[in-house]
Amino acid sequence: MLVYKTKVDLVDRINNLMQPDFSLGFVPTMGALHQGHLSLVKSALANNNFVVVSVFVNPTQFNSSSDLNKYPRSLAKDIKALETVSKDSILIYAPEVEDLYGFKIKSESFNFMGIESLMEGNSRPGHFNGVGTIVKRLLQIVNPNKAYFGEKDFQQLLIIKKMVEQEGLEVKIVGCPIEREPNGLAMSSRNGRLSPKEFHESAMIYEILQTVKQKFSSEDIASTCDWVLRRFNNNPLFELDYFQISDIESLMPIKEKIPNKKYRAFIAAYIGDVRLIDNIDLN
Repeated sequence: MLVYKTKVDLVDRINNLMQPDFSLGFVPTMGALHQGHLSLVKSALANNNFVVVSVFVNPTQFNSSSDLNKYPRSLAKDIKALETVSKDSILIYAPEVEDLYGFKIKSESFNFMGIESLMEGNSRPGHFNGVGTIVKRLLQIVNPNKAYFGEKDFQQLLIIKKMVEQEGLEVKIVGCPIEREPNGLAMSSRNGRLSPKEFHESAMIYEILQTVKQKFSSEDIASTCDWVLRRFNNNPLFELDYFQISDIESLMPIKEKIPNKKYRAFIAAYIGDVRLIDNIDLN
């Protein structure tokens, strides 16, 4: 399996492979691939002739240099993982920072209609400008027909859809269901930093979300939020960053349910120094 380190080489290979009736899929990643990533690649392969998988730890979406430095990098393992899915139909793009940013590592500024300041945006200022910048550049380089993103990062998924619309990019953004560990924990590259005890205890996040979904039809929002806070306060291993029930279009937190509206519950919490996020549809 060939790895392309520059956009020039990647685009040249894509141009040589593609035929008029072919479809190209794209799965952007930051590496440290797990089954969640591979499920995106499989979905892309099922609907496209070839798939580009980018492996790039994007510096502009990190608020902490420590977090950036700690992010796992394992290209050799990632290549082996992708080879278990396909050896013939995947192109890996693993550039250095200069290939995407030149010598000026800086985010563009976007207006995502307020979504960028909620939840993850509130906890990580500027994060979504970094996400928008790198995804825009990657989409312009790869020029895929479809690009695939996991719903674990549901807020990111909405922001990317808005960016594509605002920039007039001709690509279909496909959201894919969350892949979970056997204990329910949402698959994430960060899970590898959890101790065995932390990994076991982290099952509580999804257990809480499942209970919230059960409560949603019969209990009011305030009492549900209070119950979630008590659950986290009673477990000293966790520090809750936020819990929010939101309209799925605006992501604004709600106080009351409106008929025929769709809602989702979101959690971000620290266990030790690892920050985990998850969400669930409620209706």
